[in-house]
This record gives sequence, structure tokens and C-alpha cells, in this order.
Amino acid sequence: MLAFPCNQFRDQEPGTNEEILEFATSTYGVTFPMFAKIEVNGDGAAPLYRWLRSEQPGEGATSDIAWNFTKFLVDGDGKVVARYEPMTTPEEIAADVAALQP
Repeated sequence: MLAFPCNQFRDQEPGTNEEILEFATSTYGVTFPMFAKIEVNGDGAAPLYRWLRSEQPGEGATSDIAWNFTKFLVDGDGKVVARYEPMTTPEEIAADVAALQP
């Protein structure tokens, strides 16, 4: 699991990268890698998210990320296997992850 904070959703991530990391680790016990804050939509979208969205555009008229905590499952070969909306829990994804294990 990798996390990419983004402040494009009602200013939910206004802090610095260090402040966001401290909040996530102290409040939620996050132990997975957290990267620097990026944009996921619009002209300033990070190349990674442009690619993820092109591979798994999601439902609706746009491939834009609707809200923080949208998740993408990428296999060991770098193929984007699935996209999950924000309310999908890690437990709900567990079977899909397990199915990719050799």
C-alpha cells in the first residue's frame, strides 16, 4: 500500500508533507509509505495519476478522482487491475489482492 496525499478535496490535506505524515501515523497508525502531496485531477495531475486514471477510468462521464481514498490495485507486472471508490475498505479489497499472489 502506498499513499499520496492530495488537497484537492475540500482542503482535507492542508498541511505540509511532514504534518500529514505525523497526523496519519499518530491518529491512524499508518505504517505504509506516504509520499509527498500531489494533485490527482486537472492540468496539474501527477503523471502517476494520469496513468492510473487512463487505465481504470471508473464510472461516469469523467475519470477524475471523486474523493480522497480512491484506491487502485496494481499487479506485480505493473498492470492496473482495479479501481475502488473511497468508501471501499481494505478488507473489501483483500480477496482481490490475495488473488494476485503467486
